[in-house]
Amino acid sequence: MTAAGARVPDCLFCRIIAGELPAEVVAETERTVAFRDIGPQAPTHVLVVPREHHADAAALYAADPMLLADTIAAGVRIAEQEGVAETGYRMLLNTGAHAGQTVFHAHLHVLGGEPLGALAGGGLKTIG
Repeated sequence: MTAAGARVPDCLFCRIIAGELPAEVVAETERTVAFRDIGPQAPTHVLVVPREHHADAAALYAADPMLLADTIAAGVRIAEQEGVAETGYRMLLNTGAHAGQTVFHAHLHVLGGEPLGALAGGGLKTIG
């Protein structure tokens, strides 16, 4: 069992944060790293990831509510930096497989750059 917040060696996002895997990092704070999603669902699709490992938003909130707040604040700054704050953007935390979470390290999606449509019912866009 891994202690809350400890790095998980086989976690994709822990490895990106550690610099072991490449990513297009667009912003960093003491507590978060933001990088472009490799399967973007909108023209702007950035992931804001806490440096500490927590499996999902619920685990993050239980362990460190201020880190969850810092993650959301970083998302707002990313929307401003990416130029989507004025036209509108979506921030999304998937929690669990039924919500579409595929990497079990809490992360915030910041999406924008086009009308985003409904939240549920549609499939994911494919790259290409």
